[in-house]
Amino acid sequence: MPGRRQNLAALAILAAVVLIAAPAMAQKKYDPGATDTDIKIGNIMPYSGPASSYGVIGKTEAAFFRMINDQGGINGRKIDFISYDDAYSPPKAIEQARKLVESDEVLLIFQPLGTPSNSAIMKYMNAKKVPQLFVASGGTKFGDPKNFPWTMGFQPNYQSEGRIYAKCIRDNFPNGKIAVFWQNDDAGKDQFKGLKDGLGDKVNMIIADKSYEVSDPSIDSQIVALHDSGADIFFSWAAPKGSAQAIRKVGELGWKPKFFLANTATSVASVLKPAGLDYSKDIVSTVYLKDPTDPTWDKDPAVIKWRAFMDKYYPDGDKANANNVYGYVQAEAMAQVLKQCGDNLTRENVMKQAANLKDFHTDLMLPGIMVNTSPDDYFPIEQMQLMRFNGQAWELFGDVITGEVGHERGQ
Repeated sequence: MPGRRQNLAALAILAAVVLIAAPAMAQKKYDPGATDTDIKIGNIMPYSGPASSYGVIGKTEAAFFRMINDQGGINGRKIDFISYDDAYSPPKAIEQARKLVESDEVLLIFQPLGTPSNSAIMKYMNAKKVPQLFVASGGTKFGDPKNFPWTMGFQPNYQSEGRIYAKCIRDNFPNGKIAVFWQNDDAGKDQFKGLKDGLGDKVNMIIADKSYEVSDPSIDSQIVALHDSGADIFFSWAAPKGSAQAIRKVGELGWKPKFFLANTATSVASVLKPAGLDYSKDIVSTVYLKDPTDPTWDKDPAVIKWRAFMDKYYPDGDKANANNVYGYVQAEAMAQVLKQCGDNLTRENVMKQAANLKDFHTDLMLPGIMVNTSPDDYFPIEQMQLMRFNGQAWELFGDVITGEVGHERGQ
């Protein structure tokens, strides 16, 4: 009898242990791309083609995840970062997205770059219910959770940026004449719309505009036409190569307008230096991240830490290229989402956590810039600050400004 009682007691203890352990075991949930040891993340970048200068973003993100893996991964899981080239070609982007989802079986696609490429894969990603997360574009369309719940941007949207410039013009140059050079795709149209909406009853200040294709070898004729319009305010909303060409041509013409430059083309290394630093002097743009070329941040702990990261994990990277800060911050945000996921690494939970970022801030963001999302707010960052190029580096001025577009969906 004593032996039987002991066996029954042992069974009771074992049953209790199983019951206690069961909830913990049940919490682990995986979709394709996630296991006890690994998380597989896909990425699409223009490592070649007309927007290849953006390719450094993908290289920085790969380096960031190598660092994370050296530190033990995220919640004990290593990151397998798979990045493919689409040459800034929408058909190629579709091909690479299918490869990542169907062959590589990634958990999600993170930071695919470019408005045209992301527009091309958007319906596919949502049909497959695979996160298209922190899209590397400011297209307003990427913040539409009602129609595209599996797609979310990260950076400030282009319409907000356009409105911020409009406010600056209305406040400081109310009698100016504006010429606009814009990229003929959804990105350029978004930016132009934001400017016009922000100008409101002053929209007639825009007296000329010319578009261009990213693949155009030269944009000289457009810039000459805009110069001849008599405008004294000039906007360049173009990819880095087109922006560099525009800055150089404006300088060669001896034209001295108030010059506003798209936030996505402010890299000193890949835009301003090729265009000519003298021609770039006094250009105004917007920013939400610390610029490594700005002496203000020389002794900033976050910038010092980032430089050490670059030295160790991406030694060939240019520390004067703000795109390398951008890639690092995007990867930090991705890591935060995965941390919040815990052991529930389903695609649905990835989007749930991405839509539940509360006052998230990384130290490479400007003071006062916060990331906030919710199930009906897919615009993580909606604040920026104006900056002016002094011939060597960007200098901040004014206060942090919140864009007003925020939740005008699907425009």
